[in-house]
Amino acid sequence: MPRNTNGKVNIPPDFPVIYIDDVHRYYVVGDFVVKALDGVSMSVGRGDFTAIMGPSGSGKSTLMNLIGCLDTPTSGKILIDGEDTSGLNETELSYIRNRKIGFVFQQFNLLAKMSALENVMTPLLYTGGIGVKERRERAEYALERVGLKDRMKHSPNELSGGQKQRVAIARAMVTQPSIILADEPTGALDTATGNQIMELFGELNGEGNTIVIVTHNEEIGCACPYQIRIRDGKREV
Repeated sequence: MPRNTNGKVNIPPDFPVIYIDDVHRYYVVGDFVVKALDGVSMSVGRGDFTAIMGPSGSGKSTLMNLIGCLDTPTSGKILIDGEDTSGLNETELSYIRNRKIGFVFQQFNLLAKMSALENVMTPLLYTGGIGVKERRERAEYALERVGLKDRMKHSPNELSGGQKQRVAIARAMVTQPSIILADEPTGALDTATGNQIMELFGELNGEGNTIVIVTHNEEIGCACPYQIRIRDGKREV
């Protein structure tokens, strides 16, 4: 990739926000080598709405962990927003996680003793250089965007499952990440509420957000414009 006069990489505007080339992830379990991913290549364009799909044990969770900089590959190359993460140490991976990726989890992972507003403000503590006033304003805007303007002061145990997931989505958005990465985001919700959450993701994608959903649910996956299918550690063609 070309570099400018300061030695920094120039990222072409059309370069994928996620670029994965021939990635392998092997684990040694006793005398056996488990090939969780075996030569996966894929890309996600900026502004895309993509589902990574596959049954349990397919390798999709391993792929999600690699995209989310929670793990590193055994071999191969992974670029997140133009930055090669393959050989980074934990501190460097943490930096990318905090600034480029917003996570949404199946079980919400909200802090029970904090209000919705405080939960959404939390990621901004780790980005640096943002004062309390701006953290609050950005968190309030994110909660308004997901339809929870009147629930900001409520704690998680005062919210429904769908409202908790909306708080989690607001928390993922608040750092203005390059990617919103959602792990089975409707898995703990009833069908109607899950559909509402998918509609919200669609709206956010329509505003230019790159969204990647990891799911085994065929209906949820097919609601996304793009699908990448993983089986037995390989990408299905």
